[in-house]
Amino acid sequence: MSRLRTTAATAALLLALPLSVAAAAPALAAPPGPAAATGGPTTRAATPATRVELPRPTGPYAVGQEVLHLVDGDRPDPWVPADGPRQLMVSMYYPAHAGTGTPAPYLTSAAARALLDGKLPGNTVPTEAVSGTRTWAESGARPRGGHYPLVVLSPGFTMPRAMLSGLAEDLTSHGYVVAVVDHTYENTGTTLPDGRTLPCAACGSVDSEEAAARLEAGRAKDVSFVIDRLTDRPHPAWRHARLIDRDRIGMAGHSAGGASTVPALLTDDRIRAGVNLDGTMHYRVPESGLRGKPYLMFGHPLPGGAQDPTWVTSWARLDGWKRLLTLDGSDHGSFTDLPLFIDGLGVPRGPYTTIGSLRAAALTRQYVGAFFDLHLKGVPQPLLDGPSAANPEVRFTP
Repeated sequence: MSRLRTTAATAALLLALPLSVAAAAPALAAPPGPAAATGGPTTRAATPATRVELPRPTGPYAVGQEVLHLVDGDRPDPWVPADGPRQLMVSMYYPAHAGTGTPAPYLTSAAARALLDGKLPGNTVPTEAVSGTRTWAESGARPRGGHYPLVVLSPGFTMPRAMLSGLAEDLTSHGYVVAVVDHTYENTGTTLPDGRTLPCAACGSVDSEEAAARLEAGRAKDVSFVIDRLTDRPHPAWRHARLIDRDRIGMAGHSAGGASTVPALLTDDRIRAGVNLDGTMHYRVPESGLRGKPYLMFGHPLPGGAQDPTWVTSWARLDGWKRLLTLDGSDHGSFTDLPLFIDGLGVPRGPYTTIGSLRAAALTRQYVGAFFDLHLKGVPQPLLDGPSAANPEVRFTP
């Protein structure tokens, strides 16, 4: 799916490759990297004691979390219409008083099992190695008063919303409300309140540029619906909706979720700024641009210094504040929690992926946070002005 431009060896390891890769049309396939000849995935059995830990948030606020179940009665599910209205599970993160909640789970056991079975058929990694991941959020924590910008996060195709937990926690710790959306039937498993864990009905069917663009447009509709329900007056869907500053809303996403920022910015005036983390843009930026809205593109390097052609086209069309950054030594999953599992479970890295998981997480947090601090809070960010000696891995496109 989106942004299948990662080196093949690392992408095949553990969770990185979407389930639809084998069925994808040539237009969606990744350019072959120098690591492609290394063969298929290899995994080491993880013991039940293995426990991955998300990096500690870097901001001054403690992090609260609640999970919402939202139902769009005006729209049937696009993948399984017989299932009725579109249903979405959304993790809400908010600044909170420390120690007033209980440790938030990373994934339900059923969703973790679906993730492992979908990505590594026949694997020996125990479910609790994923479901038991140590987070820093507290379920049901008492919120801190105030009005905070809202950032909506959208994960990659086939990936659960949990894979953006580290970024969500860090943004929240710096004074944001963050909504992380599971796009139902577009990931390995979404657990509903009734106990059902819905499978990936879309996997294998997004097999063309046109289908991928429709997926991205559909995700933009999901995001706008979530914003509708969070900002509705007088009956928002979330009991802490008063924390949200409705005039300061942004969106970021990884892979297909990053690409979906384009239709979201074009169709929803409330979304003021967007971040695309390594997502091929099948829904292209139009020649007229994004109506001056600021946009950050942050991706991994391609073999031989090449650039994703959809990024080249879209970059030239952006008509507002813009940055295109490349994280040297990274791969497609480096902008998510994925590398933490690769390292924590002892899965070999690809030979061209040299950046450590904690360093990749730190840089992703720094630059995404700086972008939203600048464009949603109005705080100057010299980090975004150009290359930094402290961050030599990050290259700026002129």
